[in-house]
Amino acid sequence: AQLSQALNGVSDKAKEAKEFLVQLKNILQQIQENGLDYEACLVAQCDALVEALTRQKAKLLTKVTKEREHKLKMVWDQINPCTLKLRQSTGLMEYCLEVIKENDPAGSLQISDALIKRVQVSQEQWVKGALEPKVSAEFDLTLDSEPLLQAIHQLDFIQMKCRVPVPAVPPGPLLQLEKCCTRNNSVTLAWRLPPFTHSPVDGYILELDDGDGGQFREVYVGKETLCTIDGLHFNSTYNARVKAFSSSGVGPYSKTVVLQTSDVAWFTFDPNSGHRDIILSNDNQTATCSSYDDRVVLGTAAFSKGVHYWELHVDRYDNHPDPAFGVARASVVKDMMLGKDDKAWAMYVDNNRSWFMHCNSHTNRTEGGVCKGATVGVLLDLTQHTLTFFINGQQQGPTAFSHVDGVFMPALSLNRNVQVTLHTGLDVPTHLGRPKLA
Repeated sequence: AQLSQALNGVSDKAKEAKEFLVQLKNILQQIQENGLDYEACLVAQCDALVEALTRQKAKLLTKVTKEREHKLKMVWDQINPCTLKLRQSTGLMEYCLEVIKENDPAGSLQISDALIKRVQVSQEQWVKGALEPKVSAEFDLTLDSEPLLQAIHQLDFIQMKCRVPVPAVPPGPLLQLEKCCTRNNSVTLAWRLPPFTHSPVDGYILELDDGDGGQFREVYVGKETLCTIDGLHFNSTYNARVKAFSSSGVGPYSKTVVLQTSDVAWFTFDPNSGHRDIILSNDNQTATCSSYDDRVVLGTAAFSKGVHYWELHVDRYDNHPDPAFGVARASVVKDMMLGKDDKAWAMYVDNNRSWFMHCNSHTNRTEGGVCKGATVGVLLDLTQHTLTFFINGQQQGPTAFSHVDGVFMPALSLNRNVQVTLHTGLDVPTHLGRPKLA
């Protein structure tokens, strides 16, 4: 009886030992799995840092390229006129030496005064500083990489995780900066939950401010972890944040990410908004028309803020048509000349003169037209609320329209006698200066 009782006790301990061994083996398996997960997370974080550094390297190389091109242009801008003046001066000296050698005193006296004046004028053309380089060969660029190197050397785990109860609401998502980007006036954001999150998630709420430091507003609610928001202001800084929600409630916000939209707009003609007679080619940058009547096509960009400039090159111009260039609302009438309704502000121009038109009202007839090879510039200044036109770099007439406000899309109307190619992504040329007022 005593032995049986002792064996029962040993049997109970053996059962507990077996269960303990199973628990330890489970822990071994979890350690392996968690170790792999942590390694994958660490690799992803380091890869994201490398990718960010690669993108920054590309940006810095672009700055170096621009600086080099600027310096080269400055030098060539001095070489060309200096070479021309040198040739002129050399030719003049050779001619004067021949005159001096001439044995005809009377003939020499007849042209001596004119030659002296030409030589003096030639000397005066070499103004002070003309023979001094305007730019140095040195690059005044210094990369401050020391803080980044120190940060890399200090990169380490901040602390060991403590065991905490599973939260009742989802944790704050992590914005994936390597996947967040901007293009023109749209932003794309991506996020994920922190590793080893066990809280159920029903969806996410993405919020964006107004691009001017104002209040946040909801721009997306759903289950996706990637979202693109279109139709933002150009050259604006937006703050974005995201939070998760479940049946238990709404979790905390993520960290805020700052995104800068493009300074200048890259856009094409919009095949979905143009009249059916409009024919687009060259990746929707070149427009023509199959009809003798004027038809309208819009650009893919919409502007409500900032200063924007684009150009249209006249590739073909037959039989003196009058294409119209300008801006319009999305609801503009597409089957007649731009500016004949109240949804467009335009300049129409033939080979001799131009007019401004809005609500079918023609104003400011200006001499000077277009031909094949001409370039029409459109300057939409929504800071000053003005619209100004240029032909071949010269302002055409006064400021075309003032007090323009709202949302505008680049617009063009033309018929089958004209072909136009759009050029975008342009800074406002400095030589245009301030537009002339009416």
